Amino acid sequence: MAVQIKTVAIVGLGALGTLYGSHLARRMPEDKLRIIADKARIARYKQERVYCNGEPLRFNYVAPEESPPPADLIIFAVKYIHLDQAIKAAANQVGKDTIIISLLNGIISEEIIGRVYGMNRLLYCVAQGMDAVKSGNRTTYDNMGILCFGDREPGIVTEKTTAVADFFTAMEVPHEIDSNMIRRLWGKFMLNVGVNQAVAVFGENYADIQKEGRARDIMIGAMKEVIVLAGREGIDLQETDLDYWLSIADSLGPRGKPSMRQDIEAERFSEVELFSGTVLQLGKKNGLRTPINQMLFDRIKSIENQY
Repeated sequence: MAVQIKTVAIVGLGALGTLYGSHLARRMPEDKLRIIADKARIARYKQERVYCNGEPLRFNYVAPEESPPPADLIIFAVKYIHLDQAIKAAANQVGKDTIIISLLNGIISEEIIGRVYGMNRLLYCVAQGMDAVKSGNRTTYDNMGILCFGDREPGIVTEKTTAVADFFTAMEVPHEIDSNMIRRLWGKFMLNVGVNQAVAVFGENYADIQKEGRARDIMIGAMKEVIVLAGREGIDLQETDLDYWLSIADSLGPRGKPSMRQDIEAERFSEVELFSGTVLQLGKKNGLRTPINQMLFDRIKSIENQY
């Protein structure tokens, strides 16, 4: 029997979790979409409500200790610093046929999840082109973006991938199957390293990296350091990939802002270790200098040390 997705569990109600949760909630039976959160968080969500583009959302909240039938699809939509906790929270959602995708930034979340639940459950996924911003319990966005996903091994499309594509088609979720997801993952990583950090340090929103100036120059310089590192790691990123991801950055709503900028404005600790921190580690491993990412790392750490 062909794989079918009927129940979905989302772990994390940040900007992306709220965006996709809101979209799916309008198209799925309420009991088929679960938002996984601890009891204290659930109580707060119910009291304060969760809003997306001004609309109050009604979700089916499920605590980690509850034991419903396994979900067909689990979507991890937390920040990297909360990933270990999210993996534990999802334990009762995982069955023998459960498919897992991660919307996290960076290039390592799939391996971390896979070490616990098995790489055979994982599809690699990249969320790109969305401009969602979360402030308190309210998320707003202009562009929903697209989910690009596929199998870990290049050049194949398994039944799991087809099942997720069929589900997203039925739910009207913009998506694309990519048969070389490792390269796509590195491309998105390159974008995050540039956009997130440049706006965090030198701008206020996407508009600042969409026009000529220091912020855009820093963004492109940081991205070019990733291209060099990718080559040393066996990933074929080219200048054409840089142009593609710059076009993605230029398509974002100019008033939107990346998660790292939102973190700094809220005086939260950011994912800098996931971006320039990873670049610095790979640069050391490969004997390469990465001065722009070093500068960005130092500047962001300095800002965070002032909280």
